[in-house]
Amino acid sequence: MNAGARDLFDLSGKVALVTGGAQGMGYMIAQGLLDAGATVYLTSRKADLARSAARELSARGACIGVQADLSSAEAATVLARWMAEREPRLHILVNNAGKTWGAKLADFPDHAWDSVMRVNVQAPFTLARDLLPQLSAAGAGADPARVINIGSLAGHRVERIGAYSYVASKAAIHHLSRELAAELAPLNITVNAVAPGYFPTRMTSHIRADERESEALIGRVPLARLGRPEDIAGLCIFLSSAAGAYLTGTVIPLDGGISGCL
Repeated sequence: MNAGARDLFDLSGKVALVTGGAQGMGYMIAQGLLDAGATVYLTSRKADLARSAARELSARGACIGVQADLSSAEAATVLARWMAEREPRLHILVNNAGKTWGAKLADFPDHAWDSVMRVNVQAPFTLARDLLPQLSAAGAGADPARVINIGSLAGHRVERIGAYSYVASKAAIHHLSRELAAELAPLNITVNAVAPGYFPTRMTSHIRADERESEALIGRVPLARLGRPEDIAGLCIFLSSAAGAYLTGTVIPLDGGISGCL
């Protein structure tokens, strides 16, 4: 092997953009990329949250917080232009920002579709399209640029969570990742999706707050625990590093075995 184990996962000199990186799973990912040596730009809908998260994470490396509400294609284009003005090369794009909506089927409103699909599907597409020059400039044959789309276990199998537009959007981002992977491979850009299961984030807070529900959920996971920050960070480091350079067009479940064992 030409590279040592440490070099395989080294992201020194890389520039990454993590949408929705100021909290939850995005924060975990941003933290991991920083620890691996990357410069990280993270976004949040709220400017103060983006700034405070970047301040906290700056102890680990160069981190810049950016306000960006990705609920419209126009906003995604503005973010892409802002990035292009500052970074001629973008090595890693992590489309993590997401939105959900839960209700019983009979009560599920029509307006819960457009907003969820815009954030979860259209914004990742728009960012990949508009940042294509920067991604292409960063990619080389042995070291392609990386696009990592954060999907969901609920877009991979039926989870009965009553979030109809959310699960449809996550299934869509999984397949969109495959389509983009095929399109962008000749440009030395890989595209992969991660399908996380249950992590201790705001989206699972209502389950974790109820001891009985929490125990029932963990009882469904073959590895008998929720995901940890190092689980999602480690997979994203792998996909961003030399170790993951030969992988594209994949959807990787990260769910403690739910999709593979049950």
